[in-house]
Order: sequence, then structure tokens, then C-alpha cells
Amino acid sequence: MRSRTARALVALAAAGLVLGAAGCTKAEAHDDRPTLTKASPDTVSVADEQDPVERSIRASRALFATAPGAVVAPAGNDSAIETAADAATKAHVPLLLTSTKQEQTVARELDRLGVTWYQAEGDVRIDTDAQRRSAPVEGDAPESTRSSRPATVVVADETADAAPVATAKAAGARVVTMPDGVTDPAAAPDVVTALHDHRDAPTLFVGSSFGGLSDPTWTVRAAESGFQLPHGGQRPFDGHRYVAMYGAPGAPALGVLGEQDPAASVARAKQLAASYDDVSDEPVTPAFEVIATVAAGDAGADGDYSTELPVSTLEPYVDAAHDAGMPVIIDLQPGRADFLSQAKRYESLLKQPGVWLALDPEWRLTADQVPLQQIGSVNASEVNQVSDWLAQLVRSEGLPPKALVLHQFRLSMIQDRSSLESHPELDLLIHADGQGSQPDKQATWKALHADAPAGTHWGWKNFYDEDKPMLTPAQTMQEVAPTPSLVTYQ
Repeated sequence: MRSRTARALVALAAAGLVLGAAGCTKAEAHDDRPTLTKASPDTVSVADEQDPVERSIRASRALFATAPGAVVAPAGNDSAIETAADAATKAHVPLLLTSTKQEQTVARELDRLGVTWYQAEGDVRIDTDAQRRSAPVEGDAPESTRSSRPATVVVADETADAAPVATAKAAGARVVTMPDGVTDPAAAPDVVTALHDHRDAPTLFVGSSFGGLSDPTWTVRAAESGFQLPHGGQRPFDGHRYVAMYGAPGAPALGVLGEQDPAASVARAKQLAASYDDVSDEPVTPAFEVIATVAAGDAGADGDYSTELPVSTLEPYVDAAHDAGMPVIIDLQPGRADFLSQAKRYESLLKQPGVWLALDPEWRLTADQVPLQQIGSVNASEVNQVSDWLAQLVRSEGLPPKALVLHQFRLSMIQDRSSLESHPELDLLIHADGQGSQPDKQATWKALHADAPAGTHWGWKNFYDEDKPMLTPAQTMQEVAPTPSLVTYQ
């Protein structure tokens, strides 16, 4: 098989009120008012400890500066926690969990809060200042002093973190729960919406599964932008599939994208993607893959055998796609240049959400090579330079995650592939873009999957003229396994 010339922050509170055996038995009214932590809009906290007691304390610290009282319940006692959660919410005070090994830790949190009373549910004994054992004044629970910017609390599992949820509600926070099985806030549409709608609020993530968040502040900044993919969320390949037209503006010979103007290209891409609606098990989104630098037969003025299209030539396609809610992949064929220097030419476009990057090693040549006389290649170290730069751009600009697409139809095209680095800001996709008979394409597909980097997504290309025969949408979904996340047409 061969190729042709061109192809949030969400706050989840885990808190409980500590009550000793001599403490009061009801969370009742008190003259004092709790003081909510005043956080700047970009304040992001994470309660990701494995121990639910520690998560409850972390939530209390994040959401309450002081409180007149607290409610305490033993970890693991669901009945006591349920009763305590109701009491804490009504009294507008934190709910703290405790265990025999962590009573002193809970006592220190009570001291920090400055409570004058606490209520115990279940078998709870806290050795704390005697003054805090006095019962509160009888009567209705007071409303707490509301923060002018209530926190947003993102909870991984409300059942596992009932105490932090109660603390969040007691503090007047907005609570949003992650979908079942989803651990990345960027892949949760409701979370992204909540963080955008309340982007002036501090945020707290609660749940042990959030331990994998490498940069919670970036996660929140990206969500606050409000950008979401057409079917929800910001993570490119979580629950999304794309059908893209490939080519260069004004160059029909290089692919179908160049056969019409931007508006007509959008309409054609939508029609092409719609042909997958009845055969795909995931929502399908139309997309563009635009060749920004085209491998050339002559050296050109800069001697790199690559024609770099100006940003102004690409902008009409990027703008048209953006207006239609379609992502755009900027494709690089560098000739004798390097990928990073060419990628930087299009930084202004890559600063836009929904504009992604593709590297085509077939056209990455050495100083003595010429396009079409051999198949090019790239070392993983050069790809890593690009991914490092692109990930940093995403972080510094507060952009949603981007896709990084690597074209490949021979193992030799990406040397030392096992050394490719991963970044939470990027979704890596290897795109099998060879042409020819279907048995040959399937053999290449299977070979590329051997020893691929963990977490890799996969793309497949259908050629109108060169495939023998070209797969139909139904065949592409049924016969290409695993089912590709990106299908392009050239």
C-alpha cells in the first residue's frame, strides 16, 4: 500500500461537622454565622485523597473559613452519614467524617473552623476543647453568610462523597456530578457548561478519581471558555467520531477539499458525515483536514521542497468551519524543513479552539531527498518537540484539548515510535492514510497497531480514485476494527 502526493472547575465539598459523645444531638440555630472562604475566580482546589475522611476535611477547608458548628459522622456508616448530611445542610455547616485513627485530624479541623458546638451522628468521639461541647441555642438553623460568588463543586461520585456534597450544599455551592464512567471533566458536557456559566466562581473537584488531573487550573480555564464540540464536551475523541474532507484550498488534484469554495466545502462535508449517521455507534461530526504546507517538486526560494500556504489562504476555511461547528485539522508536509518550525507558522490558527494539528512524515525528507523519490520519515524526538510546544500553547492560552494526528502507512515512517510522549492537553491519533487494495490496507492497519503507544486513537483514509474498491460508510464502520475515530476522504 502506498500514498498519493497529497492526503472546570468543579467544586466538590467533602466536609463534616465533628461532634463528640458529649456534644449536642441536633444541629440547631446559633447566633454565629459561618464565613465562607473567599476565593479568587481562578481558585481551583482538588479533594482527591483516597481516604473519604481526608476528602471531607479538604472540602471543609476549601469551602468554609469559619463556622459556628459542625456535624460529624463515622466513615463507612451510610445511615449515620445520610442523617448527618441532612443536619449539616439545614444548619449550613460542614459535615466531617471520622474514624478511630483520624479523630485528632478531625479535631484540628474543628479548631480551625472555630466551632462552638458540634453534633455527632453514630459512634463518634472527638477529644477537643470543652467549650465546643456546649449545645447551640434552640431554634431554627440560620442561613449562612452567602458568598457573593458561590463555589462550583464537581463531584465524581455523589454516593461515595455524600459528606462533601452536604458541605457544598451547606456552603451554597453549585454541585455538578460527573457522568458514570467519565473521569475527565473535559469530556463531561454538563461540567463544562457549569464551569462556563459560573466562570467567576472558585471551583473544587471532589473524588479520588480526580487524582489523574495533571493541571486542574488549565482544565477549569478551558471549560470557562465555553467551547464545546458539536456533540458536547471538549475532549476530541471521547464519544466523538469525525468524517473529514482532505485537501488544499484551490487545488483539486490534492483532494476533495480543494474542489469547491469554503461554503460549498462545509455543505459537502456535512453531507458526507451524514452518510455515517445510520451506521456509526457514536455521533458523527463533519470536519476539514487542510493541507497548510504542500510537498513540492522543486526546492523553492527557501530550498525546503515545501510550499507554505499563507495563513490568509487558510482563514476562510477555518472561519467557515468554525461557524458551522466543525473542527479543522492543519496538515503539514514539510519537505526538508522540520515540523516544529512549520507548525509555528500557523500558531495564530492553532490558538483557536477546534483547530488541531496533523504531521505527515511521508513528506519529511532529509537534506539529500526529494519528494516522490522516496517515502520520508520522522524520529519520535522531533514529534515530541512539536507535541511539547503544542501542549504548552494549549495550557498557556487556556484552550480546550487538541488532537495531534500522525499520518503513517509504514512502520518506518515514525522511527522509535514507542518513545512518543503523551500530554493531557493532546489526544494522539495515528492515521493510516495508505491507498490500494482492501487486503493490503487491512494488513497495514493491523501492522500499525502492533506495539502502538497506549491510549492511541486511530484514523482511516478512503481514497475515491485509488482504493480498489473504496469502502462504503457501512463497510468502513463494520470492516475496520477497531472502528476509527477519524475517517478522511481524499
